[in-house]
Amino acid sequence: MSASSEPNMLAPGNLEKAEVLIEALPYFQRYAGRTFVVKYGGHAMGDPEAARDFAEDIVLLKAVGINPVVVHGGGPQIGAMLKKLGVESTFVDGLRVTDKATAEIAEMVLSGAINKQLVGWIAGAGGKAIGISGKDGGLVKARKVERTTRDPDSNIEQAVDLGFVGEPEQVDTTVIDTVVASGMIPVIAPIGAGDDGHTYNINADTMAGAIAAALGAARLFLLTDVTGVLDKHGKLLTDLNPADIARLRADGTISGGMIPKLETCVKAVESGCEAAVVLDGRVPHAMLLEFFTTHGAGTLVRA
Repeated sequence: MSASSEPNMLAPGNLEKAEVLIEALPYFQRYAGRTFVVKYGGHAMGDPEAARDFAEDIVLLKAVGINPVVVHGGGPQIGAMLKKLGVESTFVDGLRVTDKATAEIAEMVLSGAINKQLVGWIAGAGGKAIGISGKDGGLVKARKVERTTRDPDSNIEQAVDLGFVGEPEQVDTTVIDTVVASGMIPVIAPIGAGDDGHTYNINADTMAGAIAAALGAARLFLLTDVTGVLDKHGKLLTDLNPADIARLRADGTISGGMIPKLETCVKAVESGCEAAVVLDGRVPHAMLLEFFTTHGAGTLVRA
């Protein structure tokens, strides 16, 4: 080989790669053997390229000694299937009113098509994953969600029956511990069984938060379709605690769909999870940028 054809090991691109690895090294060392719970949303699943990036990130975490646990949503996919089958959907406070037929369809979509698709993406990236739901191994015992709404005319508060919509009442991590100990990555559908024998559809953020708390996870990542929490000038707020969140909610900075996400984060960090992060799942490798670089990429919530 002539001197001119030899690869230039000091080329800028190679040096940048080495510098990125050096920057990430302390994080690899600090969190080896720890657990990351990652909630992957239904909207992000619609982009095949983003799905591949996500699967590669999960496999990389496993490869460097971190134990990722994936909890996925699927609202848009459930909605599409209900529409295809001619089933009407109604919502209360962002939660789908779920009758028995809708609950059966939701379980079919979440535990079936979406769950196995995610397992396949991770396998395609070189990882080994196993798909389960909250019903498997008694992972999540659910209780029926109770909601009230105020009549705008009479101002009287009324109970609303959401049907088979649940929330985690108890989490038994035995099945997750078994899967992780076998070297595989758990991929969990947000379905749980109640003491009444019924199957309940659970909000994926809520499910991920409860699992992160029960596992004492180092991180809970909520991948969403916004940058994170923004101040009134549109600037990303990178580090918050529960008191900050209460203040920002009171002055209207935090509103809409961000409120339940941050409620999930606060509950998780106050119940055993070390920190939670809200970040934009549409950004390639956003989770890695948030965790393995000094500048981060989302909003970090700590107790």
